[in-house]
Amino acid sequence: MKKTIYIFSNGTLKRKQNTLYFEKPDGTRKFIPVENTAEIMIFGEISLNNKLLDFLSQNEILLHFFNHYGYYMGSFYPREHYNSGFMILNQARYYLDEEKRFFLAKKFVKGSADNILKVLTYYNNRGIDLLLYINQIEELASSIPDQRVVKEVMAIEGNIRNMYYDAWNPIIPDKQFQFSKREKRPPKGKINALISFGNSLMYVEVLRQIYQTHLDPRIGYLHSTNFRRFSLNLDVSEIFKPIIVDRMIFTLVNKKMIKPTHFMKELKGTYLNDKGRMIFIEEFDKRMKGVIKLRDIGSVSYRRLIRIELYKLEKHFMGEKEYIPFVARW
Repeated sequence: MKKTIYIFSNGTLKRKQNTLYFEKPDGTRKFIPVENTAEIMIFGEISLNNKLLDFLSQNEILLHFFNHYGYYMGSFYPREHYNSGFMILNQARYYLDEEKRFFLAKKFVKGSADNILKVLTYYNNRGIDLLLYINQIEELASSIPDQRVVKEVMAIEGNIRNMYYDAWNPIIPDKQFQFSKREKRPPKGKINALISFGNSLMYVEVLRQIYQTHLDPRIGYLHSTNFRRFSLNLDVSEIFKPIIVDRMIFTLVNKKMIKPTHFMKELKGTYLNDKGRMIFIEEFDKRMKGVIKLRDIGSVSYRRLIRIELYKLEKHFMGEKEYIPFVARW
Protein backbone atom coordinates (compact mmCIF):
# COMPACT_ATOMS: atom_id res chain seq x y z
CA MET A 1 0.00 0.00 0.00
CA LYS A 2 1.42 3.36 -1.02
CA LYS A 3 1.76 6.00 1.69
CA THR A 4 0.81 9.61 2.24
CA ILE A 5 3.74 11.91 3.07
CA TYR A 6 3.12 15.01 5.23
CA ILE A 7 5.40 18.08 5.09
CA PHE A 8 4.92 20.71 7.80
CA SER A 9 8.25 22.57 7.49
CA ASN A 10 9.34 25.24 5.01
CA GLY A 11 11.89 24.22 2.40
CA THR A 12 12.39 22.89 -1.11
CA LEU A 13 11.04 19.73 -2.71
CA LYS A 14 13.66 18.42 -5.13
CA ARG A 15 14.41 15.67 -7.58
CA LYS A 16 17.83 14.11 -7.89
CA GLN A 17 17.90 11.60 -10.74
CA ASN A 18 15.22 9.06 -9.74
CA THR A 19 15.10 10.20 -6.13
CA LEU A 20 12.80 12.67 -4.41
CA TYR A 21 13.80 14.57 -1.28
CA PHE A 22 12.76 17.51 0.89
CA GLU A 23 15.44 20.01 1.96
CA LYS A 24 14.95 22.39 4.89
CA PRO A 25 16.56 25.87 4.94
CA ASP A 26 19.35 24.55 7.22
CA GLY A 27 20.34 21.99 4.58
CA THR A 28 18.77 18.99 6.34
CA ARG A 29 17.41 16.51 3.83
CA LYS A 30 14.69 13.89 4.09
CA PHE A 31 14.48 11.41 1.23
CA ILE A 32 11.04 10.31 0.04
CA PRO A 33 10.66 6.78 -1.38
CA VAL A 34 9.04 7.42 -4.76
CA GLU A 35 7.87 3.85 -5.30
CA ASN A 36 5.95 3.82 -1.99
CA THR A 37 4.41 7.32 -2.16
CA ALA A 38 0.88 8.02 -3.39
CA GLU A 39 0.60 11.68 -2.44
CA ILE A 40 2.32 14.49 -0.55
CA MET A 41 0.39 16.82 1.75
CA ILE A 42 2.14 20.19 2.07
CA PHE A 43 1.42 22.45 5.07
CA GLY A 44 4.60 24.53 4.92
CA GLU A 45 5.99 27.03 2.41
CA ILE A 46 7.89 25.08 -0.23
CA SER A 47 9.68 25.72 -3.50
CA LEU A 48 9.59 23.41 -6.52
CA ASN A 49 10.12 23.53 -10.28
CA ASN A 50 8.71 22.14 -13.52
CA LYS A 51 11.19 19.26 -13.65
CA LEU A 52 9.98 18.09 -10.27
CA LEU A 53 6.34 18.26 -11.38
CA ASP A 54 7.16 16.25 -14.49
CA PHE A 55 8.89 13.65 -12.29
CA LEU A 56 5.86 13.49 -9.96
CA SER A 57 3.56 13.10 -12.94
CA GLN A 58 5.61 10.22 -14.32
CA ASN A 59 5.38 8.50 -10.94
CA GLU A 60 1.67 9.29 -10.46
CA ILE A 61 2.24 11.23 -7.20
CA LEU A 62 -0.31 13.87 -6.21
CA LEU A 63 0.57 17.09 -4.36
CA HIS A 64 -1.96 18.75 -2.05
CA PHE A 65 -1.39 22.27 -0.73
CA PHE A 66 -2.72 23.72 2.53
CA ASN A 67 -2.27 27.28 3.76
CA HIS A 68 -0.95 28.56 7.08
CA TYR A 69 -4.31 27.88 8.73
CA GLY A 70 -4.64 24.33 7.45
CA TYR A 71 -7.14 25.26 4.74
CA TYR A 72 -6.96 23.17 1.58
CA MET A 73 -5.85 25.38 -1.33
CA GLY A 74 -5.51 23.00 -4.27
CA SER A 75 -3.77 20.02 -5.78
CA PHE A 76 -1.26 19.12 -8.44
CA TYR A 77 -3.24 16.40 -10.19
CA PRO A 78 -0.97 14.54 -12.63
CA ARG A 79 -2.34 13.54 -16.00
CA GLU A 80 -4.89 10.82 -15.44
CA HIS A 81 -3.27 7.49 -16.17
CA TYR A 82 -6.61 5.65 -15.93
CA ASN A 83 -8.55 8.30 -17.83
CA SER A 84 -11.31 6.92 -20.04
CA GLY A 85 -13.06 8.92 -22.73
CA PHE A 86 -15.98 6.51 -22.49
CA MET A 87 -16.36 7.14 -18.75
CA ILE A 88 -16.07 10.93 -19.11
CA LEU A 89 -18.79 10.92 -21.77
CA ASN A 90 -21.05 8.88 -19.52
CA GLN A 91 -20.38 11.15 -16.54
CA ALA A 92 -21.21 14.19 -18.67
CA ARG A 93 -24.34 12.50 -20.01
CA TYR A 94 -25.56 11.88 -16.46
CA TYR A 95 -24.83 15.49 -15.53
CA LEU A 96 -26.57 17.01 -18.55
CA ASP A 97 -29.66 14.82 -18.10
CA GLU A 98 -31.51 16.68 -15.32
CA GLU A 99 -33.35 13.58 -14.09
CA LYS A 100 -30.22 11.45 -13.95
CA ARG A 101 -28.23 14.16 -12.21
CA PHE A 102 -31.00 14.69 -9.69
CA PHE A 103 -31.15 10.96 -8.96
CA LEU A 104 -27.48 10.98 -7.93
CA ALA A 105 -27.77 14.24 -5.97
CA LYS A 106 -30.54 12.70 -3.88
CA LYS A 107 -28.51 9.54 -3.35
CA PHE A 108 -25.56 11.51 -1.94
CA VAL A 109 -27.80 13.47 0.43
CA LYS A 110 -29.70 10.35 1.52
CA GLY A 111 -26.44 8.46 2.11
CA SER A 112 -25.14 11.34 4.21
CA ALA A 113 -28.37 11.53 6.23
CA ASP A 114 -28.41 7.78 6.84
CA ASN A 115 -24.83 7.85 8.13
CA ILE A 116 -25.60 10.87 10.32
CA LEU A 117 -28.43 8.84 11.84
CA LYS A 118 -26.05 5.91 12.37
CA VAL A 119 -23.68 8.19 14.31
CA LEU A 120 -26.46 9.61 16.49
CA THR A 121 -27.95 6.17 17.12
CA TYR A 122 -24.52 4.88 18.13
CA TYR A 123 -24.22 7.51 20.87
CA ASN A 124 -27.90 7.28 21.83
CA ASN A 125 -27.40 3.57 22.50
CA ARG A 126 -24.54 4.49 24.84
CA GLY A 127 -26.65 6.54 27.21
CA ILE A 128 -26.81 9.99 25.55
CA ASP A 129 -30.41 10.96 24.90
CA LEU A 130 -30.50 12.01 21.25
CA LEU A 131 -33.97 10.73 20.28
CA LEU A 132 -35.32 14.23 19.62
CA TYR A 133 -32.59 14.90 17.04
CA ILE A 134 -32.87 11.40 15.54
CA ASN A 135 -36.65 11.71 15.05
CA GLN A 136 -36.43 15.14 13.45
CA ILE A 137 -33.63 14.10 11.08
CA GLU A 138 -35.52 10.94 10.11
CA GLU A 139 -38.53 13.11 9.22
CA LEU A 140 -36.40 15.45 7.12
CA ALA A 141 -34.62 12.55 5.38
CA SER A 142 -37.94 10.89 4.52
CA SER A 143 -38.85 13.92 2.38
CA ILE A 144 -35.75 13.68 0.15
CA PRO A 145 -37.36 11.37 -2.49
CA ASP A 146 -40.25 13.84 -2.93
CA GLN A 147 -38.05 16.78 -3.95
CA ARG A 148 -37.92 17.90 -7.55
CA VAL A 149 -34.86 20.15 -7.88
CA VAL A 150 -31.29 20.04 -6.58
CA LYS A 151 -31.64 23.29 -4.62
CA GLU A 152 -34.50 21.80 -2.58
CA VAL A 153 -32.43 18.73 -1.77
CA MET A 154 -29.50 20.88 -0.69
CA ALA A 155 -31.86 22.91 1.52
CA ILE A 156 -32.98 19.70 3.23
CA GLU A 157 -29.34 18.66 3.60
CA GLY A 158 -28.64 22.02 5.28
CA ASN A 159 -31.53 21.55 7.71
CA ILE A 160 -30.37 18.02 8.52
CA ARG A 161 -26.86 19.30 9.18
CA ASN A 162 -28.11 22.07 11.46
CA MET A 163 -30.18 19.61 13.48
CA TYR A 164 -27.23 17.22 13.58
CA TYR A 165 -24.87 19.90 14.84
CA ASP A 166 -27.36 20.76 17.60
CA ALA A 167 -26.75 17.24 18.90
CA TRP A 168 -23.00 17.72 19.23
CA ASN A 169 -23.02 19.42 22.64
CA PRO A 170 -24.64 16.40 24.37
CA ILE A 171 -22.03 14.17 22.70
CA ILE A 172 -19.17 16.52 23.65
CA PRO A 173 -19.96 17.66 27.23
CA ASP A 174 -16.68 19.56 27.72
CA LYS A 175 -17.71 23.20 28.22
CA GLN A 176 -14.48 24.37 26.55
CA PHE A 177 -15.71 22.82 23.30
CA GLN A 178 -19.30 24.07 23.24
CA PHE A 179 -20.72 24.42 19.75
CA SER A 180 -23.45 26.90 18.75
CA LYS A 181 -23.58 26.75 14.93
CA ARG A 182 -21.52 25.88 11.88
CA GLU A 183 -19.35 28.78 10.73
CA LYS A 184 -16.76 28.19 8.01
CA ARG A 185 -15.09 31.33 6.70
CA PRO A 186 -13.44 31.86 9.04
CA PRO A 187 -14.24 29.01 11.44
CA LYS A 188 -15.48 30.40 14.77
CA GLY A 189 -14.62 28.30 17.80
CA LYS A 190 -12.74 25.07 18.32
CA ILE A 191 -15.34 22.64 16.96
CA ASN A 192 -15.71 24.61 13.73
CA ALA A 193 -11.93 24.56 13.35
CA LEU A 194 -11.91 20.76 13.75
CA ILE A 195 -14.77 20.25 11.28
CA SER A 196 -13.18 22.49 8.64
CA PHE A 197 -9.79 20.81 8.91
CA GLY A 198 -11.26 17.31 8.98
CA ASN A 199 -13.46 17.97 5.95
CA SER A 200 -10.46 19.28 4.00
CA LEU A 201 -8.60 16.03 4.69
CA MET A 202 -11.66 14.05 3.62
CA TYR A 203 -11.97 15.93 0.32
CA VAL A 204 -8.32 15.26 -0.45
CA GLU A 205 -8.60 11.57 0.48
CA VAL A 206 -11.55 11.06 -1.86
CA LEU A 207 -9.73 12.97 -4.61
CA ARG A 208 -6.77 10.62 -4.18
CA GLN A 209 -9.04 7.60 -4.58
CA ILE A 210 -10.74 9.08 -7.65
CA TYR A 211 -7.31 9.33 -9.24
CA GLN A 212 -7.08 5.53 -9.05
CA THR A 213 -10.31 5.07 -11.04
CA HIS A 214 -11.62 5.98 -14.49
CA LEU A 215 -13.75 8.79 -13.05
CA ASP A 216 -13.20 12.49 -13.72
CA PRO A 217 -13.24 14.50 -10.45
CA ARG A 218 -14.41 17.66 -12.23
CA ILE A 219 -17.95 16.37 -12.85
CA GLY A 220 -20.12 16.45 -9.74
CA TYR A 221 -23.88 16.07 -9.28
CA LEU A 222 -24.86 17.47 -5.89
CA HIS A 223 -22.13 20.12 -6.02
CA SER A 224 -22.45 21.85 -9.37
CA THR A 225 -19.88 21.37 -12.08
CA ASN A 226 -18.66 24.90 -12.78
CA PHE A 227 -15.37 26.76 -12.62
CA ARG A 228 -14.42 24.86 -9.45
CA ARG A 229 -11.55 22.50 -10.22
CA PHE A 230 -13.07 19.44 -8.54
CA SER A 231 -16.59 18.60 -7.38
CA LEU A 232 -17.14 14.82 -7.51
CA ASN A 233 -14.91 14.42 -4.43
CA LEU A 234 -17.18 16.84 -2.56
CA ASP A 235 -20.22 14.72 -3.47
CA VAL A 236 -18.72 11.43 -2.33
CA SER A 237 -17.26 12.98 0.82
CA GLU A 238 -20.77 13.77 2.06
CA ILE A 239 -21.32 10.04 2.63
CA PHE A 240 -18.14 9.50 4.63
CA LYS A 241 -17.76 12.69 6.68
CA PRO A 242 -20.19 11.63 9.45
CA ILE A 243 -18.70 8.19 10.03
CA ILE A 244 -15.04 9.14 9.64
CA VAL A 245 -14.42 12.83 10.35
CA ASP A 246 -17.21 13.51 12.84
CA ARG A 247 -16.73 10.37 14.92
CA MET A 248 -13.03 11.06 14.98
CA ILE A 249 -13.65 14.57 16.33
CA PHE A 250 -15.79 13.15 19.13
CA THR A 251 -12.99 10.73 20.04
CA LEU A 252 -10.23 13.34 19.90
CA VAL A 253 -12.10 15.76 22.16
CA ASN A 254 -13.73 13.34 24.59
CA LYS A 255 -10.48 11.45 25.14
CA LYS A 256 -8.67 14.80 25.53
CA MET A 257 -6.25 14.01 22.72
CA ILE A 258 -7.07 17.48 21.36
CA LYS A 259 -6.98 20.22 24.00
CA PRO A 260 -7.65 23.98 24.05
CA THR A 261 -3.87 24.54 23.84
CA HIS A 262 -3.90 23.02 20.33
CA PHE A 263 -5.73 26.02 18.83
CA MET A 264 -4.78 29.53 17.78
CA LYS A 265 -6.86 32.62 17.06
CA GLU A 266 -5.99 34.67 13.99
CA LEU A 267 -7.90 36.84 11.50
CA LYS A 268 -11.12 36.64 13.54
CA GLY A 269 -11.09 32.85 13.32
CA THR A 270 -10.00 29.79 15.29
CA TYR A 271 -7.58 27.27 13.80
CA LEU A 272 -5.59 24.23 14.85
CA ASN A 273 -1.94 25.05 15.49
CA ASP A 274 0.91 22.90 14.16
CA LYS A 275 0.79 20.47 17.07
CA GLY A 276 -2.99 20.18 16.82
CA ARG A 277 -2.84 19.48 13.09
CA MET A 278 -0.21 16.79 13.61
CA ILE A 279 -2.37 15.04 16.23
CA PHE A 280 -5.43 15.29 13.98
CA ILE A 281 -3.61 13.99 10.91
CA GLU A 282 -2.06 11.09 12.81
CA GLU A 283 -5.51 10.00 14.00
CA PHE A 284 -7.04 10.54 10.55
CA ASP A 285 -4.36 8.39 8.91
CA LYS A 286 -4.96 5.69 11.51
CA ARG A 287 -8.69 5.80 10.85
CA MET A 288 -8.23 5.49 7.09
CA LYS A 289 -6.09 2.39 7.65
CA GLY A 290 -8.70 0.98 10.03
CA VAL A 291 -10.59 -2.11 8.90
CA ILE A 292 -14.32 -2.55 8.41
CA LYS A 293 -16.17 -5.76 7.50
CA LEU A 294 -18.44 -5.71 4.46
CA ARG A 295 -21.07 -8.37 4.03
CA ASP A 296 -20.18 -9.42 0.47
CA ILE A 297 -16.47 -8.57 0.41
CA GLY A 298 -14.99 -9.15 3.86
CA SER A 299 -12.52 -6.91 5.68
CA VAL A 300 -11.35 -3.73 3.93
CA SER A 301 -9.73 -0.49 5.07
CA TYR A 302 -11.70 2.75 5.00
CA ARG A 303 -9.45 3.88 2.13
CA ARG A 304 -10.44 0.80 0.19
CA LEU A 305 -14.06 1.37 1.15
CA ILE A 306 -14.00 4.78 -0.57
CA ARG A 307 -12.48 3.20 -3.68
CA ILE A 308 -15.26 0.60 -3.72
CA GLU A 309 -17.81 3.43 -3.52
CA LEU A 310 -16.25 4.98 -6.61
CA TYR A 311 -16.34 1.66 -8.45
CA LYS A 312 -20.07 1.53 -7.67
CA LEU A 313 -20.44 4.91 -9.36
CA GLU A 314 -18.53 3.64 -12.40
CA LYS A 315 -20.96 0.72 -12.72
CA HIS A 316 -23.86 3.14 -12.41
CA PHE A 317 -22.53 5.34 -15.23
CA MET A 318 -22.03 2.28 -17.42
CA GLY A 319 -25.59 1.12 -16.75
CA GLU A 320 -24.48 -2.09 -15.05
CA LYS A 321 -25.91 -1.54 -11.56
CA GLU A 322 -27.88 1.28 -9.94
CA TYR A 323 -25.85 3.23 -7.39
CA ILE A 324 -26.66 2.71 -3.71
CA PRO A 325 -24.55 4.74 -1.25
CA PHE A 326 -22.67 3.05 1.56
CA VAL A 327 -24.36 3.15 4.97
CA ALA A 328 -22.51 2.01 8.09
CA ARG A 329 -23.88 -1.06 9.86
CA TRP A 330 -22.61 -0.72 13.42
